[in-house]
Amino acid sequence: MAPTGDDTLALVLREPLGVVAAIVPWNFPLMMTAWKIGPALAAGNSVILKPSEKSPLSALYLASLVREAGLPRGVFQVLPGFGHTVGKALALSMEVNCLAFTGSTGVGKQLLQYAGQSNLKRVYLECGGKSPNIVFADCKDLDRVARHAAEAIFYNQGEVCIAGSRLLVENSVRESFIDRLLAAAESMQPGDPLDPDSFMGAIVDRTQYERVLDYIRQGVEEGARLRMGGKALDGPGLFIGPTVFDGVTDDMVIGR
Repeated sequence: MAPTGDDTLALVLREPLGVVAAIVPWNFPLMMTAWKIGPALAAGNSVILKPSEKSPLSALYLASLVREAGLPRGVFQVLPGFGHTVGKALALSMEVNCLAFTGSTGVGKQLLQYAGQSNLKRVYLECGGKSPNIVFADCKDLDRVARHAAEAIFYNQGEVCIAGSRLLVENSVRESFIDRLLAAAESMQPGDPLDPDSFMGAIVDRTQYERVLDYIRQGVEEGARLRMGGKALDGPGLFIGPTVFDGVTDDMVIGR
């Protein structure tokens, strides 16, 4: 609070921003949508949701439920399309007051530029990274930590914003921990996404599938030691088994 005199009245008003554009990714399409639209609608805003072109169906179905629930027409709208067309148009729109985005760092940078080129709309970004898990020698339960480390990267096929894609392990427990990690990962093979016993499903599309395989190829070519996986699996989908590299350095592509 700013200091005011005894004869001054200061008011803090919390008002809706207006129109919020929410751009969500394909890895958790319904959950990300709920995180974006719930607070925005509760605060009195109208929302335009742009789902990923790879996973629009849950958002479209949600729109039908919103209409059935009686929300006033226009308060919640779903606008499917590609990021470089629909997403860009929303970010540049002078009628959009706020932009909420979950996705890549590269696209996040572009959205900040578009906001500056238009009405300097507020922008809230959740961008991906190379999140490390750090394991020290005084860890009391290496088996449990190894299991969590495997789940942190292989959950949802690794298609997670905060996936634990790197491991930094103290040398004295390094080999012992890696053995435990490989044992835990062995039970996390992909399978039919509709089978409750499948830990992982298929990669979202062929573009991402080829990208993952290309990273694996680069890891091998740059001298990282492939300890597990690294291959596409047979099946009626785009499946890649859990893959673990050892001896990765910061100058390698997969380390960055």
